[in-house]
Amino acid sequence: MNTIWIVFIVGLVAAIVGFFVGAVTGRRAVAESVASAKRLAESMIADAQRNVENMRREAEIHAKDQLLRMKLEFEEKTRDTRENLKEREMSLINKESNLARKADLLAKNESVVEERERTLERKQQHLDQKLAETNRLLAEQNVRLERIAGMSKDEAKETLLRNLESEARLEAARRVKEVREEAERTAERESQKIIALAIQRYAADQSVETTVSVVDLPSDEMKGRIIGKEGRNIRAFEKATGVDVVIDDTPEAVTLSSFDPVRREIARLSLQRLVEDGRIHPGRIEEIVAKTAEEMDKKIQEHGEEACMELNTHGIHPELIKLVGKLRYRTSYGQNCLKHSMEVAYVAGIIAAELKLDQQVARRAGLLHDIGKSATHEAEGSHTQIGAELGKRYGESDVIVNAIAGHHQDIEATSIYTAIIEAADAISGARPGARRETLEAYIKRLEKLEQIAVSFDGVEKAFAIQAGREIRIMVSHDRVDDAQASKLAFDISRKLEKELEYPGQIKVVVIRETRAIEYAR
Repeated sequence: MNTIWIVFIVGLVAAIVGFFVGAVTGRRAVAESVASAKRLAESMIADAQRNVENMRREAEIHAKDQLLRMKLEFEEKTRDTRENLKEREMSLINKESNLARKADLLAKNESVVEERERTLERKQQHLDQKLAETNRLLAEQNVRLERIAGMSKDEAKETLLRNLESEARLEAARRVKEVREEAERTAERESQKIIALAIQRYAADQSVETTVSVVDLPSDEMKGRIIGKEGRNIRAFEKATGVDVVIDDTPEAVTLSSFDPVRREIARLSLQRLVEDGRIHPGRIEEIVAKTAEEMDKKIQEHGEEACMELNTHGIHPELIKLVGKLRYRTSYGQNCLKHSMEVAYVAGIIAAELKLDQQVARRAGLLHDIGKSATHEAEGSHTQIGAELGKRYGESDVIVNAIAGHHQDIEATSIYTAIIEAADAISGARPGARRETLEAYIKRLEKLEQIAVSFDGVEKAFAIQAGREIRIMVSHDRVDDAQASKLAFDISRKLEKELEYPGQIKVVVIRETRAIEYAR
């Protein structure tokens, strides 16, 4: 089709050329021009035919290549299919052979079972015969016994049952008592073993810390710069931080006071930076305090995340993690609350492992049991109530919430994990060096200890010694004998348990003596 169009176009061009040539040069020139045009047209036609032939050959070569490639792909797929079919055929052959073996085995087992059933039927028949013979003999013996005892079968049965019931009741009461005593001994021994193991496996350093923030100064001259002209610097600092700055006669030191430990820490760091920088004025104070507060928020979050990571507790709400971090700056009886919470978590996990319980739940409850202390200055109520509300608000389970609310026995425990947290909390707080008691509370406890002892009849004097771990009681020898002294020690120890709160145990020693004094002259 392309060749025809080319010929047509060439002819048309030649005609037009011939027409113009003929009009100018005459017929001869026209003839020569026509001949030249024909030669040009023939040459163009030949070129066009060669191009068409080349295109045809290239198309055939491309088609052959495509066909060869498709053939190779088909052969490859056919080969893979054959191999898969061979593998499936081998698998089916193996399965058929396995089924054949299982069928043979089942046939053998059926024959064995049938033989055993026949044997059992023969034995059952023999046992039925024996049972019938035994029943006959028992009936004869019962008739003879009724004749000898002068009692009917029902009367004898009733008498026997009454005797057996009485003996059974006595035996049951004795066994119940033995089981109860054994259970108490075993429970006490096992509980002591578990707690001792938990304490041994977790050995932590003493964590007593002070609750007073003191900032050291390079010189007493810096105190004047902190106060500022007419006290404007110190007022700006107290307003920005929310803490009280106490500047007294203590050389080269300033004391910071606040109920909020986080604010007190921000104030301490801010004052240190101001002292190091040397530029102390209201604008600079606000800038430093704002920057320190921002850094403190990040540091609190990091402390909480590090604690969760160390205890391998995941899925805690970010707000709870932040509150855990705040425990780092809170103390109770001088004990750092975050270290205490982590220690309780470790001990609770060990106890749970010994009891075959979930260690993760125990550790999570231990870490969060004092979470309310992070917010006691922001909300009303005890730290157990506040902590339980926070746990509910941020999606903690009922088991965790009950452990938080009940670890001081404020509410009834609904799971064993609450008891575990209570024990771990007592272990962490009572170990030597863990907490520091205030002098006033310590003196009141010793006075109360002596007052309870003196309140008993026959007691002359009482002395609390060993930091309140032991009390020695002097009694009148003519009013209290040896037997009464032993009972008096027991009664005093019971009253101490009911009326006094104390860590560990108190040893009660009652001393009774008679002194005969004479003088040789």
